[in-house]
Amino acid sequence: MKFIISGGGTGGHIFPAVAIANEIRRRQPDAEILFVGANGRMEMTRVPEAGYDIVGLDITGLQRRLTPQNIMFPVRVFRSVRKAGKLIQEFRPDVVVGVGGYASAPVLLAATSRGIPSLIQEQNSYAGLVNKLLGRRVSKICVAYDGMEKFFPADKIVLTGNPVRTEIAHGQCAEAQQFFNLDPAKKTLLVVGGSLGARTLNLATAAALPRLREAGVQLLWQTGKLYYPEAQQQAAPYAADHLQALEFIRRMDLAYAAADVVISRAGALSVSELCLTGKASVLVPSPNVAEDHQTKNALSLVSKGAAVLITDAHAAERLYDEALRLLADPARQQQLSQRVQELARPDATTAIVDELFKLLKK
Repeated sequence: MKFIISGGGTGGHIFPAVAIANEIRRRQPDAEILFVGANGRMEMTRVPEAGYDIVGLDITGLQRRLTPQNIMFPVRVFRSVRKAGKLIQEFRPDVVVGVGGYASAPVLLAATSRGIPSLIQEQNSYAGLVNKLLGRRVSKICVAYDGMEKFFPADKIVLTGNPVRTEIAHGQCAEAQQFFNLDPAKKTLLVVGGSLGARTLNLATAAALPRLREAGVQLLWQTGKLYYPEAQQQAAPYAADHLQALEFIRRMDLAYAAADVVISRAGALSVSELCLTGKASVLVPSPNVAEDHQTKNALSLVSKGAAVLITDAHAAERLYDEALRLLADPARQQQLSQRVQELARPDATTAIVDELFKLLKK
């Protein structure tokens, strides 16, 4: 069997794609799996690190202002669709999966125009533009939230949840404390702004370093590549207090295991991981996303008493007041943990790959 998995751009697209590929490979060890991503984006390094081949397309998104990049956009799309069509003719996949991101559009267009069974995996509570446009062309759409009929044909929707690396929930606290050189007697705060980092969270965290030291709180702070050099300098004077700036955390299973409270953006993958790991969290949705979908993701937890929400605009003044208050309240942490675990869908990856194999049988 041959599979193409397309999309990427951020960890929120890449890690679900890799989880799907791993489950395919678990069921069919001899399956051929080819990823298609966008040149210059993080999937071009993360996917090979996960053990899969990837081909890059010269595709970018539309900018919100007039730029030379926008002028070239139609040309890039045409070239990418043509290259995607050539890839499909040469690789001859049995089924194609789109996980969102720039590269999924030309691949899904090329696949559906040739009658190849195709599936979209939509992570967010508000569907992305590419997925909305392609929803009527594909065979099946796997979603993580109720009410997605407003974006997609109801007869194609399957509520599966988001694919999450299941090992992320199995980290051991003692191993985590040793791995990150943490003090078992202290509370630990984990700050993650997504795989690319988040400026608002980084600024608020840098400003809060003296408060965290005074409160005796440890910190694992994933900054993202762009912000890391400055954050590393800011955290250096606090190294003895176990306040650490980290460019990217590869062992997220151990980071979650060590954390008493998590501060996070509200991307779909982050929300799904928090549900699976059962962590008390303070969510700060990014305002720089389409249709403010991160706020909608966050509210899916907050409305059920499963997380705390601080807006991006209020983060500078309120984020660490709330985080420190929560760290000092074990009973509230436990309540949030219990409620967020009730929302977890640990079998999401299995359910999605079930749908893929149903398409193959047809």
